[in-house]
Amino acid sequence: MLDSMRSQLTLWYTGVLALVLIIFAVATYTYLGRAERRRTDQSLADTANSLVSNLNAESNDEDLSADDAAVEVTRGFNFNDRQAIVFDEVGRVVAVSTAPITRRGKSEWPSATELAPKFVPLIGSSKSAGRAYVTTHDHGEDIRALAMPVRVGEKSYTVVIAQSLHEEYEALAQVRRAFFIAVPIALALACLGGYFLARKSLAPVVEMGDRAARIGASNLNERLPVSNQRNEVGRLAQIFNELLTRLDLSFEQQRRFMADASHELRTPVAIVCGESEVALSQAVRSTDEYRESLAIMHDEGRRLTRIVEDLFMLARADAGQYQVESSTFYVDETVGECVRAVRSLASQHGLELRHKPAEEELIFRGDEGLIRRMVLNLLDNAIKYTPTGGSIHVETGRAGVNYKISVADSGLGIPAEAQAHIFERFYRVDKARSRNGDRDVGGAGLGLSIAAWIAETHNGEVKLEASDEKGSIFAVLLPAARKQTDTQAFG
Repeated sequence: MLDSMRSQLTLWYTGVLALVLIIFAVATYTYLGRAERRRTDQSLADTANSLVSNLNAESNDEDLSADDAAVEVTRGFNFNDRQAIVFDEVGRVVAVSTAPITRRGKSEWPSATELAPKFVPLIGSSKSAGRAYVTTHDHGEDIRALAMPVRVGEKSYTVVIAQSLHEEYEALAQVRRAFFIAVPIALALACLGGYFLARKSLAPVVEMGDRAARIGASNLNERLPVSNQRNEVGRLAQIFNELLTRLDLSFEQQRRFMADASHELRTPVAIVCGESEVALSQAVRSTDEYRESLAIMHDEGRRLTRIVEDLFMLARADAGQYQVESSTFYVDETVGECVRAVRSLASQHGLELRHKPAEEELIFRGDEGLIRRMVLNLLDNAIKYTPTGGSIHVETGRAGVNYKISVADSGLGIPAEAQAHIFERFYRVDKARSRNGDRDVGGAGLGLSIAAWIAETHNGEVKLEASDEKGSIFAVLLPAARKQTDTQAFG
């Protein structure tokens, strides 16, 4: 149970509150103790001043000596909690009042002869300081005494007022008892209240945990409840929901990727198996028939190889394991080489291929092999979807802070509803045209997605600038200034 956050928060809260209450109780008790002691000392001083005033008044009577005046004054000193003792200048007891009543209900106050030796140092201190205090213990009593010197006529006396500290100790004892009762009760209430508040505050977290435990690959569309977006718990639920959204999208992309990949691989495999079965179904076939079957299987094998290589590249790119070999090269020269490489293919399909090179040298730092593949994918896409007699125009140049590679064709264009999806993997605008007619225009739907990934790897982009019934224009933008290491992993 102590492993739960609610219990730990409650213990921390109770512990901190206990420390605060203990510090408060100690500070309060110390303050009250000092206040009680100051009150006792002030009361003793007031009593001594009153006794001195009475002694001076009695000494003015010509019929009484100074000693008799002291005896007369102390005789009228009647207090239940204190005693007055008058010492002469040699420390002899001249007069003493009636002993006070102790807490036991009878007079067990120490006698003046017992107290006198303990007050001798006090008398000496009072003569030099004007007054002096001392606390002594006798007969089970703690006694607080004040000594004050006074001169009566030609003689010097010291008035000592002694008071029991029983009432002071009783008052402090009541304070201690109050703290011993109040502090545990306060801690118990705080513990219960803290646990209740912690449980209530963490209830959304518990609910989030229960809901998250029920979410799996089959129900990633579910989301955690967000009660308040402005507090920490609501923010956590919001972040977790965003994570679930990304996971759902990733799972959906993975499912679609696997379905499309299996579909693309299934067709060439089925063709290879069908052709092989046809070739083996008859014991004797002509050489031309065997060559025709082998040619079909060879074409499908090449198609399978391209699909597997593209899938492998994309898988490594998604995992961040594709190692990009950077070097410095001229983009315009690379584009020119790609145009020359596909010129014969375009001619076979009756297409006119034109190239307008850049007016300046376009120095670029990146992976030349990937850039070459990106351009070839765009050219291959243009050749596939441009009808016989059409044209393809390639242009290279600078556009602001970027290098721009433009590939324009005179094909049928891309429908408006499909333009947002053309860079998705395995997406084809017209699947019904796959491998129809005199050329393979179906492809696997990976060329444009690979081109887009290569551009993003080099901090650039591939975009569809325009597409209508007159044709389509694809543009590649690459940053003109490159700053990256010779060998860097991109993903």
